[in-house]
Amino acid sequence: MKPFATILQRRGARLAIFCLALACAGALAAQTINLLETGSSLLYPLFNLWLPAYHRIAPEVRITTQSTGSGTGISDAVAGIAQIGASDAYMADAMMRQHPGMLNIPLAISMQMVNYNLPGLNGRNLKLSGPVLAGIYSGSIRYWDDGQIQAMNPGVRLPHHAIIPVHRTDGSGDTFIFTQYLSFSTPSWSNNVSYGTTISWPAVPGELGAEGNPGMVTATQGNPYTIAYIGTSYEQAIRRARLGIAALKNRAGQFVLPTSATAKAAAAQMVAKTPKDERISLIFAPGPTSYPIINYEYAIVNSRQASAAIAAAMRKFFTWAMSSSGGNAPHFLNQVNFVALPAPVVRLSAAQVAQIQ
Repeated sequence: MKPFATILQRRGARLAIFCLALACAGALAAQTINLLETGSSLLYPLFNLWLPAYHRIAPEVRITTQSTGSGTGISDAVAGIAQIGASDAYMADAMMRQHPGMLNIPLAISMQMVNYNLPGLNGRNLKLSGPVLAGIYSGSIRYWDDGQIQAMNPGVRLPHHAIIPVHRTDGSGDTFIFTQYLSFSTPSWSNNVSYGTTISWPAVPGELGAEGNPGMVTATQGNPYTIAYIGTSYEQAIRRARLGIAALKNRAGQFVLPTSATAKAAAAQMVAKTPKDERISLIFAPGPTSYPIINYEYAIVNSRQASAAIAAAMRKFFTWAMSSSGGNAPHFLNQVNFVALPAPVVRLSAAQVAQIQ
């Protein structure tokens, strides 16, 4: 029979080991950094491609994503509800004056398509312009065979059927950039409606509202004779739905499709104009091959975080996301039809990331 003291010693040793294991587990748990990202439904697919890859690099960082629309992403970041507000739109001057500590950090470049469900013609790339789209969304152009549309598409037999415009009902960066295209190309729209993440849409008979890019795809697919604006990260869904993709008239008067080449051409025109705070519209860029609706995809972030550990985790993640060997690598961006940030923009974004403390 073993001495009682020896039994106590061995039990004590096992207890010490158990306590040490608990302490280590507690320490590991304490090191876990939880970040919340809310906002852009256009950026949402890219974040969900990034996160599994980034978790292998930084398992201590757990990022939760929510597709809530850019307007909610901005407001959540400002209120401190989310550490990252994903947005297709930069913060307006008035909001920046109210919240001077906020940063608008581009992570990539995206495009927006104009799509339609026009029976028998979805396989064609109809030509459309900002003024024609402004007419459709204001109600002054009511039918698909309107003379202005027909003039841009000679030889195409357009139906005499009412056009059903579809627009976002949530606060949306997609609405922001689409209405910028209408505003920058059409003075009457700029003067009467203007642009924003939410706007007062003119009343048009039969118009439809939808939430998020997925809702826009569903509404357009389910309703013939509709027209909608949808982010290119949903191109696969658009092609599965067999919706048409328009060639849009750019600032040089040329009709161009949303491709990597036309997005890069537009971005090249705007890189040198990008300010240090990177709040700039890339819409309606000059150049004969520039696609007219491209934009920086922003992370809206407070420069002052709740702790040094959270700030460090955010700096590390954003640095990886912007890297050509990390989140800006082709195998990520090509899946959502995004374009990598040009090197000068990466440097500007890196300078902003360094301000997160």
